[in-house]
Amino acid sequence: MTALIPRPPARPAPGVVLLPGWLDADEQRHLVRACRQWARPPAGMRRTRLPGGGTMSVRTVCLGRHWEPYRYVRHVDGEPVKPLPAWLADLGRRAVADTGLADTERPYAPDLALVNFYDAAATMGLHQDRDERSPAPVVSLSLGDTAVFRLGNTRGRSRPWTDMELESGDLLVFGGPARLAYHGITRILPGTGPADIDLAAGRLNITLRESGFSSSEDGFLSGGEGVVKTPHTLTK
Repeated sequence: MTALIPRPPARPAPGVVLLPGWLDADEQRHLVRACRQWARPPAGMRRTRLPGGGTMSVRTVCLGRHWEPYRYVRHVDGEPVKPLPAWLADLGRRAVADTGLADTERPYAPDLALVNFYDAAATMGLHQDRDERSPAPVVSLSLGDTAVFRLGNTRGRSRPWTDMELESGDLLVFGGPARLAYHGITRILPGTGPADIDLAAGRLNITLRESGFSSSEDGFLSGGEGVVKTPHTLTK
């Protein structure tokens, strides 16, 4: 949905940059159609099972490496994970550069992406993205219905936090002191997505990340080096 009054860029916390409307309609359509292809089997979109026996309310497909609580692997049900396209990695590099969060000494090199689909009832509890070894920023791209994004602090799930609306086409990047900030999606606003991006309902979110793993290893960070063993809260 096109805002009547353009929203300005925002820096809600140190290391966090929001660029509203960063993706134009053509780029959004291209990403939606790509997500639809990635969602197909094998290694397609699914609900992630949690250690306690429940499932997440979002549906997810991964590129480059598959995330499951709380590790990254390279195969799903015996099938190789779909590769991360070079053009999507390039988009991530452009995103980090445009937010001014790029490291001048080390180019941003994402090697995995999580694609989450939220229907009208889906949420994402406050959690940290800490299953990566790399401290490089996380790039988040929003498509479709508006989501209420909650940005917390790095100490825990309690206040202070800031709620902001992420609309279709918005870019959010967080790194530096906010790289391990707790964050989540409290609700989806149905019917707020644009009509011209080939997504009838719901929200797609693409997050690009650097794993920090070598090409030959799987990631088993939770409970390992440098990782706090506090359980994630991923769904209400």
